[in-house]
Amino acid sequence: MKRSRIGDLPMRVIYRILAVGVAVILAAVATVVGFVSSGSPDQPGEGKTGQIAAPSAAPPSPGSGSAEPSTPATEPSASVSPSETPSASETPSASASPSGSPSETAAPSSAPDGSEPAPDRSAVIAALTDPRVPDLPRDKRLGRLPGKADKSKRRVQDGKSGVSLVRLGKPWKAFGASPFSTKQVLPKAKGAGHRAMLVSCPVPILVQKEAKDTALLAARWTLNHHPKGSKISWTASQSIKDGWLLAYRVKYKVKGKARSSMAAVAVTEVSGAKPAMLFATIPDAQNKYWRAINTAVSSLRLK
Repeated sequence: MKRSRIGDLPMRVIYRILAVGVAVILAAVATVVGFVSSGSPDQPGEGKTGQIAAPSAAPPSPGSGSAEPSTPATEPSASVSPSETPSASETPSASASPSGSPSETAAPSSAPDGSEPAPDRSAVIAALTDPRVPDLPRDKRLGRLPGKADKSKRRVQDGKSGVSLVRLGKPWKAFGASPFSTKQVLPKAKGAGHRAMLVSCPVPILVQKEAKDTALLAARWTLNHHPKGSKISWTASQSIKDGWLLAYRVKYKVKGKARSSMAAVAVTEVSGAKPAMLFATIPDAQNKYWRAINTAVSSLRLK
């Protein structure tokens, strides 16, 4: 007959059952104590050992209302390949039609609005690696260029740049200004690589801390308005009122023949705005009008 009650079990069986129960209870207690003492892995910094990976911060969604400012992106280098960067970037190519004439509709390179200067000279350093642009000479004044002085008393008002300049007499005439603010031109000359022009506008490149550097980048940019393959040869580098003047010969070839132009860039500070730029270029086929560059530069005034 089978035993059905615990009291009927042999004592050695009862002892074994009690021993197993005690062991199970002790193991459970040890597990709980170990978990509590180790700290929760969901709370960074509470554990005493082990490296805790920093949680990845997801960007706040638009309109989330988060007051924590996001880390600003690093400003891209202004160095141009060189581009006025240039990109100018940035190496800007000289814009020319198949006939060698510069495009008159090419827009100036975009640049940030306002007069906040670039944080460093990286764009200038890059520009000076451009084989078309030699190192600037020490201060050298612009001499009197060939030709007859223009005695015009009329003036052109450039509302976008905040300056005014001379309105040259005949054969100069006003022309469609775009992409500049004002534009005056001479009749086209046979054999010239481009059309003579006198223009003004806010500087179309990144403003530098020094006016001399801004003028350098502007002069480099003007190669876009000369025949492809043009190179600069400096003839003057001097300070002017609230700015800087660079004058230079631009050398190039037209149908295999060596030609050149006389050119100048003047930049001047304008209160609360980007500096204004005056740019003049006249091909050697019309060198009797080169003196107009002296006239134009000396006529530049704030409005």
